[in-house]
Amino acid sequence: MSGLSRRRLLRTSLLGGIAVYVVPLGSRAYAALVDDRLLTAPAVDNGSLKYRVDGRAKVTGGKVFARDIRARDMPHWPQQQAHALALRVTMADRVYAGFDLSMLGADLRPDRVVTAADLARDGFAFPDFYGTDMLLPEGKTPAYLGQAVALLIFHDFARFRFAKDKLQFNDAVIRYGAVTGPLQRDPWGAGRFVRVGGKTPADGDVFSSTRQAPLYISTYDKHRPAWPKPSRDGDLGEQAMFYAQAIDEELTRPPADWLVVTRDYATQSADTAALEPDNANGWYDAARQELHLVVPTQSPQEVAEGAAGMLANSRLGLKRLFLHPCFTVGYGSKDHSPLPYYGLIAAAYGDGRPVRLAYDRFEHFQAGLKRHQFSMRYRIGVDRKTGLMQAFQADIVSNGGGRANCSDALTMVAATSAASIYYFPKTDVAATAMSSRALDCGSARGYGALETLAATEIMADEVAGELGLDPIELRLRNVLKTGMKNAQGAVPVGQQRAETVLQKAAAHVLWTGRVARKQAYNAANPGRYYGVGFGCIQRRFGDGAQCSLAKVELSADGLITLAHTGTEIGTGTSSGQAVACARWLGRPADVLEMAATDWPELPVETSGNPHAMAQEEQDRLAKNPRWVPAFASASSASNSAYYFTHATQAAARVVFLHGLLPAAVAIWGREVKPEAARWRDGALTAEGFEPLPLARLASDAHARGLVTGATVHVFNRWQWAEAEFEIDGARVRLPVDALSLRRGAAKDWRVLDRRAVFLPPTRNNNAMVGYNTCVGTLVEIAVEASSGKVLVLNHHTILECGNMLVPELVSGQMQGCLASGIGLALHEEMPLYEDGPGNGTWNFNRYYLPRGGDVAVWQQTAEVLPPLSDSEPPKGMAEVVMIPIMAGIVNGIAHAIGHRFRSLPVTPERILKVLG
Repeated sequence: MSGLSRRRLLRTSLLGGIAVYVVPLGSRAYAALVDDRLLTAPAVDNGSLKYRVDGRAKVTGGKVFARDIRARDMPHWPQQQAHALALRVTMADRVYAGFDLSMLGADLRPDRVVTAADLARDGFAFPDFYGTDMLLPEGKTPAYLGQAVALLIFHDFARFRFAKDKLQFNDAVIRYGAVTGPLQRDPWGAGRFVRVGGKTPADGDVFSSTRQAPLYISTYDKHRPAWPKPSRDGDLGEQAMFYAQAIDEELTRPPADWLVVTRDYATQSADTAALEPDNANGWYDAARQELHLVVPTQSPQEVAEGAAGMLANSRLGLKRLFLHPCFTVGYGSKDHSPLPYYGLIAAAYGDGRPVRLAYDRFEHFQAGLKRHQFSMRYRIGVDRKTGLMQAFQADIVSNGGGRANCSDALTMVAATSAASIYYFPKTDVAATAMSSRALDCGSARGYGALETLAATEIMADEVAGELGLDPIELRLRNVLKTGMKNAQGAVPVGQQRAETVLQKAAAHVLWTGRVARKQAYNAANPGRYYGVGFGCIQRRFGDGAQCSLAKVELSADGLITLAHTGTEIGTGTSSGQAVACARWLGRPADVLEMAATDWPELPVETSGNPHAMAQEEQDRLAKNPRWVPAFASASSASNSAYYFTHATQAAARVVFLHGLLPAAVAIWGREVKPEAARWRDGALTAEGFEPLPLARLASDAHARGLVTGATVHVFNRWQWAEAEFEIDGARVRLPVDALSLRRGAAKDWRVLDRRAVFLPPTRNNNAMVGYNTCVGTLVEIAVEASSGKVLVLNHHTILECGNMLVPELVSGQMQGCLASGIGLALHEEMPLYEDGPGNGTWNFNRYYLPRGGDVAVWQQTAEVLPPLSDSEPPKGMAEVVMIPIMAGIVNGIAHAIGHRFRSLPVTPERILKVLG
């Protein structure tokens, strides 16, 4: 490890006696990224970013992913690369009875075989989050299809490759015993969200999840939720069921002027289709008792902590763990993925050689995290005369597969999102995350809300049809407006803009001219049916416990360096955070360090679960001025634009207010209020004062010993934590919960213990939703009568997302997400069980992803609503955009052929059955 600088070797923590470090990559690979400038410094032209910081590497094929790393790229590793493959079951209804490698012969037998017996002997087990049986022991029925039973390690590639060719797709490898049927297990979780509002939207609630509490249960009857018995005067669970029962009775025997619509919807199991398959490369140095692990991950901190805990409980005798996180492509597939821990095991049994465990695409389909399959029964009661929705009842079931993973939390998000843009006086939404023998499911983009929101929007059109109303008019009558309560009884933060999106959609030519255009198109295109559909949703961004650290430093010549815990997963986070510095420092950051996990400048402490913590516990822990509710969030939940930016700008603001502005005031010779100072063309100016370039201000701040660096920790539970600190003799309140400063040219940092802290109340957890982004999409389609194929002719998206950091990145995210939504609406589908990817035979030859010709790539248009003010923050929007086009396509098909589909995807075969 000699020759590594502090930027290349970052210690994160000491866990169970194991020192954990983060090493961005071996020096040779790191040089390829940084020293060769494949990560280019941000360049700005007329205030706009000219290109992504990783743009050149992406378009030239030079971007380095974890999958690209071999032992030879890591100079301190042994140069001989070993390889591993996993053996997996393809049946889950019978006892696993071992495996047979006789077809390999003597020449191709693996150099090391790792089984469950080895893991038990040596004390290796998954972190608790992932459950049991990392490798399935003989004599047990598999929990799910594709469950791993052994790792085979080969010391050279040639023998590995020939052996893999003999083993892959070979049903004789795994032996089975008696047929037992699939395991029957309780659900991964179940919850219920009930609200009965007052007489008007402005009145207080009679009962709600936010005011009282959500109902979560852990008791089941024959593997189905055992809800409490209804009681008006019972405990909170019994009260919730009392009001749920009342809603059910009213929908079953509605008033005479109500229309009650009941529908069943279903969405498919799907792959996240991230184009970097899962992989890891690790080396265990027994002499030094060090383990090095190269992994792609959306959450380096989670992997570091999980791997350290796993190793601490083993007999390996490890002293140091070096984690090498790399650029990756995620979409949820690299968030809480179990693959890094299999890579760790392979390295531990590598006999001193680096071992690479890298799935091919068949293996990734068999073992990678999948999108949950959902089934939903919705009932909506609506007043026939006014078109106002009166009650919403939902029973939502997700299939979480064989491991719990994120299924419980994801399904609860699905439930609390289902009401979307609508105001309902009464709601009862029950949700269950099933366990099954299907593949392990994870936090695929959309995180459950994609499925329930798509169903809600399809149903909105159905309700409008039953009432004889224009579908957008029905939405406008029921839209959730600013100050109204959502289905949990919480008032979403900020101004709600769904009404504006709906009004723009209603006035768009695709909508206003759809009747005449349908007549003209059908006449001009015999054998095709034209239709226009619409969908509009709002989706939360963040998970209710978002946190990150950011460090902003200024050199004496004005060079801006930004370090951040956020991870770049292909969304442009690094470019966006570089640009976020410009608000307070006049230009983007020059040097970036993303996915940083070592923060000696700001050593905070954390404990407890921020999602489940009692207020009394939080109050007690907060007395420690270094304690924060959580350390750092993974790159997920569309969190970079809003949450990561808050940390970046909070740090930059401190440097500006306590470094650059005092330097400017000293030069100008007169006091200037912060709001009066403006950056123009890289220089700070105020009315009547000389413009001062950043380099001059930075030099003066260094010379005067002013603040030239700030490190902050931030936390958000649907509102920002704030704290008071003493800076330059004055007590200052900032939207951060921890702070350290560097002054002048000093290398040392000083932690400022907060004098007071104002953490968001734990009751905010009941709300489940705080911040929303709204989007509506109009889609123009045609159905071919002869083939049943749906042609996407055009689509127009209307998005609100606050002040955009990099408009080009917003555009790119929109285009990618729209393509994803089209894929899920029309193409992407996998069987859940034996015929699905768990059998190891699936690849993109069987799983169709939309191509350019499927997504109206040259016709599509979009508009972004102007921000409400210059100070409105950017909002997360990547997950939200892919949802309304799904409903829009289904609603467009109904307009085209008069039939409403309620299960996705709508394939040509299903359409042909309807057309006869």
